[in-house]
Amino acid sequence: MSAFVLLFLIAGLGLIAWLTARARAARFDRGGAKRLHSLPGQHGWYVAIWTVIPAILFITVWSSISPGLVKEAVLQHPAAAQLPQFDFERDALLAEARRVSQDPGAKAFDPVAEQLAPVVREARSRYSWMGTLAAILLAFAGGAFAFTRIRADFRARSQVERGVMVLLLIASLIAILTTLGIFLSLLWESLRFFQQVPFWEFLFGTHWSPQVIDANDPGASLGAVPLFWGTFFIGAVIAMIVAIPFGLMSAIYLTQYAAPRVRRWMKPILEILAGVPTVVYGYFAALTVAPLVRDLAVMLGMPFASSESALAAGLVMGVMIIPFVSSMADDSIAAVPTAMRDGSLAMGATTSETISKVLIPAALPGVVAGVLLAVSRAIGETMIVVMAASGAANITLNPFESATTVTKQIVDLLTGESEFDSPKTLAAFALGLTLFVITLMLNIVALRVVKKYREAYE
Repeated sequence: MSAFVLLFLIAGLGLIAWLTARARAARFDRGGAKRLHSLPGQHGWYVAIWTVIPAILFITVWSSISPGLVKEAVLQHPAAAQLPQFDFERDALLAEARRVSQDPGAKAFDPVAEQLAPVVREARSRYSWMGTLAAILLAFAGGAFAFTRIRADFRARSQVERGVMVLLLIASLIAILTTLGIFLSLLWESLRFFQQVPFWEFLFGTHWSPQVIDANDPGASLGAVPLFWGTFFIGAVIAMIVAIPFGLMSAIYLTQYAAPRVRRWMKPILEILAGVPTVVYGYFAALTVAPLVRDLAVMLGMPFASSESALAAGLVMGVMIIPFVSSMADDSIAAVPTAMRDGSLAMGATTSETISKVLIPAALPGVVAGVLLAVSRAIGETMIVVMAASGAANITLNPFESATTVTKQIVDLLTGESEFDSPKTLAAFALGLTLFVITLMLNIVALRVVKKYREAYE
């Protein structure tokens, strides 16, 4: 039985359990003489959870161990004696046998795989039915156990809420453990990189040229300062020069000046702008903004201006960040107590004076936290810089010159043809780890600012 059919069957059993338990619990309240602790539907959910969850957990575990059991069963067959001794060749033949066993019309290239295909099919069918029967029995056992506990005084609501809380905890742990796994994988490969390149040469070196690496001194060509300068210059300077004023002004307009009808239209439009895929911004930067910036540089007397300038990438990235800054500033200004605004107006201040001297200072911690989060997002942006920024690592203050970023170089390093354990490839993981730490620190600072801001008005 396929996994989809089995899951559908388990869900059907859960529905039957829910209906049965709910009907039984409803009979407890028929007289209305005694007030029940839980509603009939909560009794139904309690039995349904006990019917479905243990069976699904078993299916999850069984699906991970059954391939190993099938392989062991195939290796015990006399035809498996013809398999080669080397693991790689043996696994290739077993994979071919599995492919043929799933498609009866397919032909194997190796006779041994052809002989083992029926064995694989039989073992897979046997263990599949064993898992199916065990899951169904487990569903019946769990449902029966829960059904026998239903009484008029049974606290089904507390049990269901506890089960939901455990599910929410597991969902949170999945996100946390995924982040931890990403960090550990970056750390492991970065440690391999730092065994070949000194840490200080990588972190404070001013020359980045991974195309030409001296085998005796790889750190001389892998100094990351130009990359982090380009990332900071494009993401934290140029992009924020665009995003902060426009985002803040749009938030002030929407919260203080816009009519409710205008706000109902403008707010969703900004949210749509925030949901545009970054590849679209990348095309916009490469095809529209970059040629305009180059023409502007030529007009200003720079005939050899590059079409892959830091200004083009930074401008488009700033446009991309505007909705984010606007949303954060909007929330911060709206959170300022109305009494402060009304008090200022009552004292004779104009609306603009109230905004500049009361609302903005009061909302400034929240705005600063939003800007820090926006910087964190900007320096981690990849698609725009891959399509619009240059690959030249320069330390420059001229926005019309070429510059590159950490994310752009990570893409270039991992899409090359170098060996995986070479310093050139491993440098991508060291760059990723450093960027991970920087964005993590920015997020921690922003959350601390937001926490203090909330405490001030609670």
